[in-house]
Amino acid sequence: MMALSESQIPPDAQHYLVCGTEDCEKNCQFYCNDCHQPLCEQCRDEHQKNKKTKNHEVVPYKLRKRPLPVVKCKIHPTKEIDLLCGECQIPVCSKCTGTKEHLGHWFTNLEIVFAEKVSIYNKEIANIRSYFEPVSQDMKIEIAGDVTEIKKIMEGIRTAMKAEAESVKRMVDAVTSDNIEQVNKIEQSLLQTLNGQNQEIDDYINYLNDLIKTYYGYLSPSNIEQLTYAIKSENLVITPIPETSKPVPPVFTAGQYGKEDVAKLLGRITVTNAKPENRKIKPMETASTQLKPTGKQRKQDREKSDVKQTLSLSSSVTKVREYTVPGVDNVYHISLGKSGRLWVSDCFGNLVQTDLQGNQLQKIQTSGRDESYHTVTQDGDLIYTDKLNKVIHRITPDNTITEFIKTGDWKPLSIHSSHINGDILVGMKTDKEGKVTRYNKTGTEIQNIQRDNKGQELYELPHYITENINGDVCVSDWSKPAVVVVDKSGQHRFSYTGQRSKFKPYGICTDVLGHIMVCDFKSKTVHLLDQDGQFLSLLLTEQLGVYGPRSVCVDDENNLWVGQCNTNTVTVYKYLQ
Repeated sequence: MMALSESQIPPDAQHYLVCGTEDCEKNCQFYCNDCHQPLCEQCRDEHQKNKKTKNHEVVPYKLRKRPLPVVKCKIHPTKEIDLLCGECQIPVCSKCTGTKEHLGHWFTNLEIVFAEKVSIYNKEIANIRSYFEPVSQDMKIEIAGDVTEIKKIMEGIRTAMKAEAESVKRMVDAVTSDNIEQVNKIEQSLLQTLNGQNQEIDDYINYLNDLIKTYYGYLSPSNIEQLTYAIKSENLVITPIPETSKPVPPVFTAGQYGKEDVAKLLGRITVTNAKPENRKIKPMETASTQLKPTGKQRKQDREKSDVKQTLSLSSSVTKVREYTVPGVDNVYHISLGKSGRLWVSDCFGNLVQTDLQGNQLQKIQTSGRDESYHTVTQDGDLIYTDKLNKVIHRITPDNTITEFIKTGDWKPLSIHSSHINGDILVGMKTDKEGKVTRYNKTGTEIQNIQRDNKGQELYELPHYITENINGDVCVSDWSKPAVVVVDKSGQHRFSYTGQRSKFKPYGICTDVLGHIMVCDFKSKTVHLLDQDGQFLSLLLTEQLGVYGPRSVCVDDENNLWVGQCNTNTVTVYKYLQ
C-alpha cells in the first residue's frame, strides 16, 4: 500500500501510513524532522543507532515538522526558494537577496516562518475541533431538542383544543337534554289539562242524554206515577255547558350566537409578540463544560488538560495487572464503576459486579450476549438493556432494579452513558434496520440517528457503542462490518473497515487523546485509530498474549482494560506515556 501525503488525504478518510524506509511496509508511528521521513518503530531504533542520523530529531508522527515543498526560483532556476523577504513578504532564493528589487531588505529562514505558521494553524485546527465544531454541534442538538419540544407543545395544544370541543359538546348535549325534558313536562301538563276538559265535556254530554230520556218519559207516561210527576213538574232548568279554556303553548326562542361566540367557548390560540431569545453560545474558555464547574471540577479539568498535553503513545505496550472475574465464563464487556468496582458480562447473559480483589458482589441473569449492553452513569448507577422485553433497566447503588426506558418496537442492544453530559446512547435494531437513539439523563428521547445525508442506512447491527472526546458517536457494527462514526448532530463522518483483510469489529472505546480502539474478531487484534479514523497501529496482538479480544475500556489512569472470549481474566495494559 502506498503512503499518502497529508494533502492527498481527505479529512474524513481512513488511510494507512507506511514507513518511509525502502522496502519497509510497516505502520508509520514516528518521523525524522531532519530527513523529513516517516518511520516505523523498528526503523526509528535503527535510525537512532546509525552514526550519520543518531543526532537527528525523531518525534511521534503527530508532532512532526512539516517539510517545505521543493520549489526552484523562477529567476534563478538552479536555486531553491528557502528565504522570506520581510519587506515584500514573498518567498525568494538566496540569490534574490542581492537583486535591486530586494536591496536593503531583511530576510528570514522560510522553514522557520513556515514552522511558526504550522504551529498557529495547528492551534486553530485544535480550536475548531475543541470549541467551534463541538459548540456548533451542541447547538444542532439543542435545535433538534427544540424541534421535538415544539412538536410536543403543538400536539398538546391540539389535544387541548379537541378536549375543549368535547367539553363544549357535552355541555351542549346536557343543555339540550334539559330543554327537551322541560318541553316534555310542559307538554304533559298541557295535555293533562286538555284531557280533564275533555272528560268534563263527556260527563256533561252524558248528563244531557239522561235528561233527554227523562223528558221522553214525560211525553208518553206508561203509568199513573209518571203522569202525576209530569203534571206536577214545573219548568226544568238545564245545567249550563261547562266553561273550558284554550291551552297556551310555550314559545322557543332560538339562541343568538355567531362564530365568534363559539370561538370564545372553545378558546383561542395566539402568537405572542415576545422577542425570541437568542441561543447562548458558550464562551471559548468554558465550552468544554455543560454546567458552571465547581472548584473540584475545575481542578479535575485542569488535571485532565495537563495529562492530555503531556500524554502520547508509548513505543511499547506493557501489561500492568490481571483480574480474574468470578461468575462469568468469558469477558464480552466491561463497565468500570466507582470505588474500585467493575461490572463484567459474558456471552451467556451473566452480569457480575466485582471488586478489584476478585470478590463477587452481585450477579444478574440477563438477555445480553455479545453486546456492550451495560454502562455506569455519572451518578454511579448501572443501566443495562433487555432486548427480549425491549426495555432498559436501572440499578441504583442500593441495588434497587427499576424499569427505566421502554424502547417500543426496537430491541436495545448496546448502551453508553456519556462522560461529557450524561446523555444515554443506545444502539437498537429491528428485524430489518438499526439505529442509535440518544436519551437525556431522565430517559427522555432527544435524538435518533439512522441514515446518512444520502438516505442510506448507517447501521445494521450496532452491538457496541461509545463516545469520543469531541462528542462523536462511535459504533461497532458486526453486520456492516465497520466502525461507523457520526458527529454529535448525527452527520456521518467516516466508516472504518479494517486493514487489507476481513474485519469483524467487537468491543470499542476511546481515550483522552481521542484515539479509537476496537477489537477485531477476525485478526484477533485490537486496532488503534486516531480521532479521524486514520489507522495508527495494531495495538494488541497474539505476541502480547491476546488471543481473542472482545471488550476494551480505558480507566481514569489511562490504562486499557481488555476482556477476551477464551478466559474470564481481565488484563490491564499501559500504552500511553
